[in-house]
Amino acid sequence: MIFTETPLRGAFVIDLEQRADERGFFARTFCAREFEEHGLRPLIAQANLSFNHRTGTLRGMHYQLPPATETKLVRCTRGAIYDVIVDLREGSPTHMQHFGVELTADNRSALYVPELFGHGYLTLTDGAEVEYQVSEFYTPGLERGMRHDDPALGIDWPVAAEVISEKDAAWPLLDAVGAGA
Repeated sequence: MIFTETPLRGAFVIDLEQRADERGFFARTFCAREFEEHGLRPLIAQANLSFNHRTGTLRGMHYQLPPATETKLVRCTRGAIYDVIVDLREGSPTHMQHFGVELTADNRSALYVPELFGHGYLTLTDGAEVEYQVSEFYTPGLERGMRHDDPALGIDWPVAAEVISEKDAAWPLLDAVGAGA
């Protein structure tokens, strides 16, 4: 695997190191040892899959509070998404900054999302499918979120969000809850 750190310390885009021959290719998508060598938390408590019917479907921006903070490894296995993370770590030099990357079935890239990062994505194609490996169990009482269109975040989404859950649309603006989310 090829680990490229994003401008947000601890978050990585992970590309496949393909071993190709006449049959196609083989590549490792996860290795606890390699994750540890990059200072990442390689624990997987859940593996999730989301399927999205339409372009412009938005999921996010989600995170969990301690003691159930979670890391995620996110990969688009069908279609394409624009994946965004927001650094919510108090005291971090990149606190409240965001990073976005296009994950597609064709580029096979993954995004490693550290603990205390908000995470969400917007589908760029109909039929987009996304796999997540998550380090902590879903804990509804500790789940939080931010609005994808919050002016305090200033995220420049590549297409309009046209399909969004009531819950995700109802997260309060950061100005209403304080910049620490």
